[in-house]
Amino acid sequence: MIRENILITGASSGLGKGMAIEFAKRGRNLALCARREDRLLELKRELESINPNIRVIVKTLDVNEHDQVFEVFKAFKEELSSIDRIIVNAGMGKGASIGTGYFHANKQTAITNFVSAIAQAEAAMEIFREQNSGHLVTISSISAVRGFRRALTVYAATKAAITSLTEGIRIDVMNTPIKVSCIHPGFIRSEINEKVEKVPFIVDTETGCKALVKAIEQEKANSFIPAWPWAWLHWLLRISPTSMLKKMS
Repeated sequence: MIRENILITGASSGLGKGMAIEFAKRGRNLALCARREDRLLELKRELESINPNIRVIVKTLDVNEHDQVFEVFKAFKEELSSIDRIIVNAGMGKGASIGTGYFHANKQTAITNFVSAIAQAEAAMEIFREQNSGHLVTISSISAVRGFRRALTVYAATKAAITSLTEGIRIDVMNTPIKVSCIHPGFIRSEINEKVEKVPFIVDTETGCKALVKAIEQEKANSFIPAWPWAWLHWLLRISPTSMLKKMS
């Protein structure tokens, strides 16, 4: 099944922007939202130059303004008549070791990555239940499989929560026309990690986003990408001793 109308949150930069570019190349109509209007408008022009035959709609949205999430999603649906796929991508990576005086940053990450993801999932599933069709995609992380230290402590916890949330939604609509997928990216270069120098198995944004879109199109329950090495390495992470995790983060 080809999903023609695709909504992506956090679309003005990073993986959201990269996925939008890849879907534009595939001829999909795009509903894009993020906080930065100037970047959205610039991206709209870029996408329309890539493929003049697609429709690109952009709206500003701060996903932490939860009432606005529902309003913007409904507005997109009205303009496009239907939405075939919604990608819950907006997130952040602020944080520090617990108890070191950075509760505000850790709280902000927890709210943005999880509470606001619930709002997006709620808004998406309301649309899909009404249509009795659609594909919900959440962007988790390879870090969801274990706990990590320092700046990754809360981030990894939110991604584990996203994975669990997605599975619950999937079970809830099992044996219906609504599909639910959780994507677990490994290390892909983007704004969230651009200042981190030593990252194992990292790939550039374009390579990573091509892998993301390929996995999303397959509509599997769970995907770990790029497939090499994360399709098998995530199993190793699950059984690795905590001493090894300490060296990795």
